[in-house]
Amino acid sequence: MICLLSPEPPHASAEAKVAVLLCVYNGGRFLLPQLDSLRAQTVGRIDVWASDDGSSDGSASILLSAREHWQKGDFHILEGPHNGFSENFRSLIVNDDIDADYVAFCDQDDLWDEDKLEAAVHWLETQPDDRPALYCSRTRLIDEDDRPIGYSPFFPRPPSFRNALVQSIAGANTMVLNRAAHRLVREASRRTGFVSHDWWCYLLVTGAGGTVHYSAEPGIGYRQHGTNLVGSNDSSLARLKRYAFLWQGGFAGWMERNLAGLEACRDLLDDNGRDLLDSFARVRRAGLLRRLAGLRKLGLYRQTPGGHIGIFIASALGRL
Repeated sequence: MICLLSPEPPHASAEAKVAVLLCVYNGGRFLLPQLDSLRAQTVGRIDVWASDDGSSDGSASILLSAREHWQKGDFHILEGPHNGFSENFRSLIVNDDIDADYVAFCDQDDLWDEDKLEAAVHWLETQPDDRPALYCSRTRLIDEDDRPIGYSPFFPRPPSFRNALVQSIAGANTMVLNRAAHRLVREASRRTGFVSHDWWCYLLVTGAGGTVHYSAEPGIGYRQHGTNLVGSNDSSLARLKRYAFLWQGGFAGWMERNLAGLEACRDLLDDNGRDLLDSFARVRRAGLLRRLAGLRKLGLYRQTPGGHIGIFIASALGRL
């Protein structure tokens, strides 16, 4: 079941507890405004789990001060694994002490709208408790001085495992998981690492037969600056970098890691997910003509016409 339109429910449950997983590394320049935007959230209970991966710029002091003044729940400060942002988020995902109705990922340098979490919880509360569900959205792009400079691309096609196998559609900084999705991602992340936690969550929830809602309404200001690790992917320069990355085999390497990770977690997928995973693996190993025909038959797709053509070009070049 895939939803694209949000219902209009009443205010999010005041009893709902949200855990915000915040990874920090030398983010002192923008960290305080981000924490202020968390404090301003309209949901009642927020537990912050901040993992500092060895900052040397004063970020640790900002976190300590925020913990002292935090009044919306608990504020935990942990030491990260010192192995990059992906492993830092993974260390939080697998943390058994994190127990919440909903779990959100947070970057250190964005600005959240006051109702960012409330909008996600509104939708997640409509989903069955025992079924993995993930809320995500577009982003509003802002510069270093908080000025709006555009939006991330809007993806019109429905989220699905057939899309997730070849594309990640939303940043983790927009994602909120229900308890069932959090348990799924936590168990899978104990078994294997991943390329990026946003793509990993999208793959797992759709592959397990869960529900994904992609909202056209952005709930955060996604900051673009010279030191953020992942920025907007909609510029001409970004597209050129993607083409070069594809040609050099980088995308194929990502695919290998994703598929190996899914294979390690195949028992967590539903029957349809396992069948599609196996079929895609066979298609990737086939000869050129069978590969292209098989790819078309599988119905895998990216969200834009150019991107969709790109997966066939990548397959023809042996880089999918």
